[in-house]
Amino acid sequence: MSYTQISTFIKTITGITIGKIQFKRDEINKTVQMLDGHRFTVFRHVIKKSKNQKGQKPAVLCVRFHVNGMSPERNIKYSLLPMLFILGLPGFREKYWMINRRNGDFQGLYEWNSVEQAEKYVNSFAMNFMAKRSIPGSVSYEIIPEIGLADHLRHLEL
Repeated sequence: MSYTQISTFIKTITGITIGKIQFKRDEINKTVQMLDGHRFTVFRHVIKKSKNQKGQKPAVLCVRFHVNGMSPERNIKYSLLPMLFILGLPGFREKYWMINRRNGDFQGLYEWNSVEQAEKYVNSFAMNFMAKRSIPGSVSYEIIPEIGLADHLRHLEL
């Protein structure tokens, strides 16, 4: 099934309106030390409630980039715009938006229903949009199969 920016936007707005998509504040300003030693501070966290996820093998997607031509503070505000299209994508479960205050890098930690859906995101209009507004060569990602975001974060320092 293909999806368009309009359909994902409508699904996001609907999900927020009916409470299926929820913004969490518990971990805002907490710092996560990644396995490579880089430290990122959480500035936004969202969870999408889903029906029956039993039997599915989730995947974590870690995306990093350095925004081009915009201060980190401005990008934090600007990141609300593409968010309206990401949250409605099929298979999306959860995301942490993070910043490395030392070097200005941004990181997104996502949970998807499957590796295949994480790969679709990597090849989507949303990732393409991110790459276009980033310093060339700064976008990187890793897909970690068969683990949920909560379990992945337990392996890190949060």
